[in-house]
Amino acid sequence: MIHTSAFQPPWWARNSHIQTIFAKYLHRQRISHKRERLELPDGDFVDLAWGLPEQGTQKPLVVLFHGLEGSIESHYIQGMMAAIHQQGWQAVLMHFRGCSGEPNRFLTSYHSGATEDPHYLLTLLRQRYPERPIAAIGYSLGGNMLINYLAKHSRTPLCAAAVVSAPLQLSACADRINLGLSRCYQGYLLKGMKENWQQKLRRHPQLSGFSELNSITSLREFDDKITAPVHGFSSAQDYYQSCSGLPMLEKISTQTLIIHAADDPFMDDTVIPDASDIPPAITYELSRGGGHLGFIQGSPWRPHFWLNPRITQWLVQQWPPYLKDKDQ
Repeated sequence: MIHTSAFQPPWWARNSHIQTIFAKYLHRQRISHKRERLELPDGDFVDLAWGLPEQGTQKPLVVLFHGLEGSIESHYIQGMMAAIHQQGWQAVLMHFRGCSGEPNRFLTSYHSGATEDPHYLLTLLRQRYPERPIAAIGYSLGGNMLINYLAKHSRTPLCAAAVVSAPLQLSACADRINLGLSRCYQGYLLKGMKENWQQKLRRHPQLSGFSELNSITSLREFDDKITAPVHGFSSAQDYYQSCSGLPMLEKISTQTLIIHAADDPFMDDTVIPDASDIPPAITYELSRGGGHLGFIQGSPWRPHFWLNPRITQWLVQQWPPYLKDKDQ
C-alpha cells in the first residue's frame, strides 16, 4: 500500500529545486560529535561520528547512513542527529569508506549495494549493547544501501529502519540526473567524487588505467569506468541491475518507513513501487512535493524540516513497549 504523505510544501517552496537546494542553506541545527575509527575485517577502516552529549547505554541507538559524498557535515545528517538527541536517544553516523575527510586504505570504496561495512558495524553494536534498541536511517544512496541490507539480513539487530529519497532504480536515476537542471546536481556530485578519487590515486601511485578521470562528464560514465570495475561489476548497467533496491523490497521483514517525493529532481517515477509489491513490513509514504532530501515547511525566515519529526515520531512507535511509555 502507498500512503499519501502528510507533507505539504509552503507557497514559497513548491518548486522541487527550491526544496532541494535551500534545505542545505536553511538548516541551522548543529550537533557536536566525537570520532571513532572502526577497523574493518579486511584491514580498511570507516570513521564513526557519535553525537554528543552521549546518552545512557539503555537509550535507543539510531545509526545513520549518508548519501553520495555525504558526511557528518551534511545538513540532513546534522538536523536528524539533533532531532534524535532531543528525544534523549543516541545518534551515530557511519561514514562510508573515504567520506570522513581521509582516503581509505584500499582501492575499494562504497556504492549503493555495499552492505558489508554496515553489517559489520550493526553486528558490533549489538555485541556492545545487547539490550539496546537499535534503528537505522538511510538517505539517498545510503537509503538504497539500507534496503539492500534489510533484504539480505532478515535477522538483523535493527528493530526498525527509515529510508529517505532513495534511488531505488539506479539506471533510471543515472539517466534522470543527466537531464535539464538536474545536471547541476550531477556536476556538483562528480566534482567531489573526482577529487576523492584523485586523493586515492595519490595514495596508490602504482595504479594505472584511470587516466580518463578528468574526461568523465556523467554519473553513469563514472560508474562505468570507476565504480563498476573497482567493485567487481562488468559495467555500470551490471552494477545498477545488481544493486537497485526496488526489486529487494519484497524480501524485507523489518519494520521500515520509506519516504519519497514524486518531484525529486534526482529520479523519475520508476523508483516508485507498485502498491502490490510493498510487503506488510514497509510503510511507504509518497508526497507530491519535497524535492531531494528537502521537505521544508514554514517561512523562509523560520523554516522547519518535516522529515525529522516525522521519522522520530514513527520510530517511537517501533520501540519496545516499555520504551514507548517513556517517550510518549
